[in-house]
Amino acid sequence: MSPEFADTLLALKYTTMRKSILRLAILAAPILCSLLCTAQSSDLYSFDKIISVPGDGGYDYVSIDEVNRHLFVSHGTSVNVIDLKTEQVIGSIDNMKGVHGIAVDNEVNRGFITDGGDNSVVVFDLKTFKTITVIPITPKGPDGIMFDPFTKRIFAFCGHGSAASVIDVNEMKEIGTIDLGGGPEFAVPDGKGLIYNNLEDKNSLDIIDAKAMKVIRNYPLAPCGGPTGLAFDGQHQRVFTGCRENKGMSVVDIHSGKVITTLPIGGGVDAVVYDASTQLIFCSNGDSTTTIIKQKSADDYAVVQTLYTRVRAKTMALDKVTHKIYLSAPKFEPGTRKIIPGTFAVLVYKMN
Repeated sequence: MSPEFADTLLALKYTTMRKSILRLAILAAPILCSLLCTAQSSDLYSFDKIISVPGDGGYDYVSIDEVNRHLFVSHGTSVNVIDLKTEQVIGSIDNMKGVHGIAVDNEVNRGFITDGGDNSVVVFDLKTFKTITVIPITPKGPDGIMFDPFTKRIFAFCGHGSAASVIDVNEMKEIGTIDLGGGPEFAVPDGKGLIYNNLEDKNSLDIIDAKAMKVIRNYPLAPCGGPTGLAFDGQHQRVFTGCRENKGMSVVDIHSGKVITTLPIGGGVDAVVYDASTQLIFCSNGDSTTTIIKQKSADDYAVVQTLYTRVRAKTMALDKVTHKIYLSAPKFEPGTRKIIPGTFAVLVYKMN
């Protein structure tokens, strides 16, 4: 066989193969399109918009005042205020040293901010955003903060002091402290006098008697390691805890302390929120994802979407009216934690 004849046969062979592949591609196209379109349309959440926020400082919690329809955004030495009706920045609470969390009590028209740099809680007016007073607290490192509707008190959780500061909302002063036995992270009330609080360094969950101001039980959370975000489901008596070390979200029975199941989530989780009306759980992760989990029943859960957000967009708030979620983060120089100036924003995602 001459080289020329062999080349001709080889060319014919590859031409035939290309035609066969093309035929298969044409035949498979409707099926592939159907699969891809189904996958895309089955996404529960999608990107809505970016709300630019002035300033280049650090950032932490975001919190919603449901009554006044305001989003509070922790941002360096300030808290930016966004009107949820217009989704525009409308004000700020300024002149602090290192903001972390924000809690509100609408009955007294006051907001409360943990200023870690000053070891205090700053009280402000929910309508004018003017600072009312600054409350010095005893434990070191105030971080997470929450309002307990049962006792009508504010609880500030202090990571460096392994304790919580309890604040009277009317007298606007610290009325006690609680030894937590470890470094606290997120906390949630059940509305009936108990507070659940993750201990990040102990891999456990404290149950606090809010009225007595003491820990009454502690549940180990294994296999959960490094618990951070926490959300509460009153109907099914479950808490959902985000775990950094094992990249999981654990479902815990609050009566027995049993870990029912643990689901895979993204890396660097911080916040966890639960939407009772849609029975969806959201875990915002530092690896530029938010894991969305569907609650099928009290003990049955499934990951239904990995929502792609922004690197280190790990704090989050849920608007129970619109079901939108809000995450805050700047852009960073690639491979670093250096913030690119002028990029801090709130990212908005909506239900499809």
